Amino acid sequence: VQLQASGGGLVQAGGSLRLSCAASGHTFSSYDMGWFRRAPGKEREFVATINWNSGRTGYADSVKGRFTISRDNAKNTLYLEMNSLKPEDTAVYSCAGGPRVATSGRYDYWGQGTLVTVSS
Repeated sequence: VQLQASGGGLVQAGGSLRLSCAASGHTFSSYDMGWFRRAPGKEREFVATINWNSGRTGYADSVKGRFTISRDNAKNTLYLEMNSLKPEDTAVYSCAGGPRVATSGRYDYWGQGTLVTVSS
């Protein structure tokens, strides 16, 4: 599986962006998917996840209520809708996927990131 994130850019605080992650291969619909981000000078951190079967979602406390993760299995695409953006959301955002992540504890596939810059 190959993953490619897109949709990043420069936005003012309070604005919105939607990130997309296009997946190749026939197994996307059976993979748990997630978004991560790495801010300048910081460690990579979890942002959001979505289960392959139930569609159940989970979010980092820092983005809960502002970000929404979703997926379109027919289009092999993962999304991250980001609203009420803050300067501290500035980071490179990457998508990741894998089978049974809740059991394995890891994502097996990672895409290259897309830069989101939020100006104050």
